[in-house]
Amino acid sequence: MDDTLVEVQVDGLPGPTHHFGGLSAGNLASLAHAGFSSRPRAAARQGLAKMRQVLALGVPQAWLPPLPRPDLALLREAGFRGSDAEVLRAAVADPHLLHLATSSAFMWTANCATVIPASDSADGRCHVIPANLIAMSHRAREGVLRAAQLRTLLANLNDVVVHDPLPAVNDLGDEGAANHSRVWAPGSPAVHVFVHGRAGGERQTTRLPARQTREAGAAVARLATLTESQVIHLRQHPAAIDAGAFHNDVVMVGDGARVLLHAEAWVDQTSALAELRRRVPDLRVAEIARAELTLAEAVASYLFNSQLLTTPTGVVLVAPAQAGEGRAGAAVRRLIDEGFIARAVFLDLGESMANGGGPACLRLRLPLRTPALAQLAPGMVLDAARISALEHWVDRHYRDTLTRDELSDPLLLTEWHHAQAELTQLFR
Repeated sequence: MDDTLVEVQVDGLPGPTHHFGGLSAGNLASLAHAGFSSRPRAAARQGLAKMRQVLALGVPQAWLPPLPRPDLALLREAGFRGSDAEVLRAAVADPHLLHLATSSAFMWTANCATVIPASDSADGRCHVIPANLIAMSHRAREGVLRAAQLRTLLANLNDVVVHDPLPAVNDLGDEGAANHSRVWAPGSPAVHVFVHGRAGGERQTTRLPARQTREAGAAVARLATLTESQVIHLRQHPAAIDAGAFHNDVVMVGDGARVLLHAEAWVDQTSALAELRRRVPDLRVAEIARAELTLAEAVASYLFNSQLLTTPTGVVLVAPAQAGEGRAGAAVRRLIDEGFIARAVFLDLGESMANGGGPACLRLRLPLRTPALAQLAPGMVLDAARISALEHWVDRHYRDTLTRDELSDPLLLTEWHHAQAELTQLFR
């Protein structure tokens, strides 16, 4: 962290309808677990355990509540009629649409928005640009609701503007912070790296979907009043996308002047790193070669989807349990031996990982001036007591297991209404 900013980790919480719908084309874990029974209570508990760990490391932690699911408005707009219970039961006739309406993918808050701090923008304001997420149907309706939540979270901050999502057109496909990194070091202006998989209206050039467009990254940079000298646009390596790295944060993570990435993360990576080093002379890069870890191993372990955090006791890698095993674990030990990180913390995020999301997917970075922390919406900044309250809430309202056949159960809707009412009382 620099002298003027503190980075808040904002995590999403999976909802009671967390399930494995296999909805995310290009996400190998999501497709592999389609139809499996899920554990909503465990999913939420695992996410809260990660938030507790980050907080224990001395890093500010906030959260966003689950979005309302099932999305009955979607089902009604698709022609289902009757009471809420009747609409939900009738949706069994279209199982795919029912999966879309009950998806809990909003838990992966890295896709929620892109955040540009006030210290970097030309107009001196912090810009939050919610992602439109149009590449995947089950996420395309999140943007407007997340924008509303972010406006509530940041309502008391006069120097923050929350934009509307980019227009929902294919050439402006925006996946949020999962394809954006802020690279900086004391004494050097911050550089904003936007990574895309396609550009210029081109047809699909990879076997698996390339979700982010260059045009979206450029539009976000313009909205945030960044100058050309502050921005680098890089293309994600097609081999990475086809290996299952549907976002850049599956093959790269950075924190300040540290960048950890796979050797096949970007096209023309040697030149890209040289340009980054020119702009940020103190940049320290740990590039994991293919011989050390293949793309397939990187995607299976989600090593690069870890959180790289600057803490009072050094740089810590908060990683999924899978990244501590096999060749990924050996790579982490080398990073410790070379002093790139001080230590690693491995966490069980099995429910999120089974749907293709690791620690970095679960959080949005929110860099704010230090005094702004006290002005965030009450109840949204976490401490140990609030995390405990959320854990008890989850235990009361989330099912232990959930099958695909139970998604149309009207009782699930009733359970959500009760949970939401209690959450409002707990956290206002």
